[in-house]
Order: sequence, then structure tokens, then C-alpha cells
Amino acid sequence: MSDKLKSKRERELRRRRHVRRRINGTAERPRLTICKSLRNTIAQLIDDEQGVTLVFWSTSSPGAPSESGKISKTEAAKKLGEKIGALALERGIKCAVFDRNHYIYHGRVKAVADGARGAGLEI
Repeated sequence: MSDKLKSKRERELRRRRHVRRRINGTAERPRLTICKSLRNTIAQLIDDEQGVTLVFWSTSSPGAPSESGKISKTEAAKKLGEKIGALALERGIKCAVFDRNHYIYHGRVKAVADGARGAGLEI
């Protein structure tokens, strides 16, 4: 592995640890975490005390709006946030802690948070 790639991974891990140091999810207020790839965005609500994922949804999940390929990734991320917020409210979760991982709060990450807030989830 080259030094540039290794240092990039180390920087990502450092940022991830920096964010996670302050964030911890509980059953009443789980952690809403984001993961994104070049094509898809994944969001899940995690209870860190029990070590369980309470709600999971992705833009590649069946029935996701991005399957049609007609909307942008940011619009699909906003719909993902709305869906994850609706699923959380169905399970009785009203508020969550937002974990952006090592990503900048911009673009798709912000769209997921805005969509979840729009669905009624308090972040």
C-alpha cells in the first residue's frame, strides 16, 4: 500500500474516531449513522448499549426511489432520510443522535439529516 493511500485511510479513521468519541446511541435515542459509496447511501439507527441495529434503509433497498435512475444522488439521499425517519417513528423512536462518520456535513449527508427531520425525527 502506498504512503499516500495509507495516510488517507489513517486520516479517515482519525476523523471517524474524533466524531464517535462524543456520540453514543441508546434505545431511547439511537445513533443515526451514514455510510456512502459512489452509487449508494446507507442510513441506520443503532443502539450502542445493546449493539443492535434498530432500523436500516439504503438507496439500493427494494422500493428505493433511486432504483429508477431518474433522480440525483442527493435527492435519493433526502428520500432515504424521509424513509428512515418514517421507519423510526413506526418503531416509536422520536429522537436520534446524528453520526456523520468521517464525512463533511454537506451534500448527501446533509440531505439525509434534512429528510429525517422533515419526517418528524428530532436530530
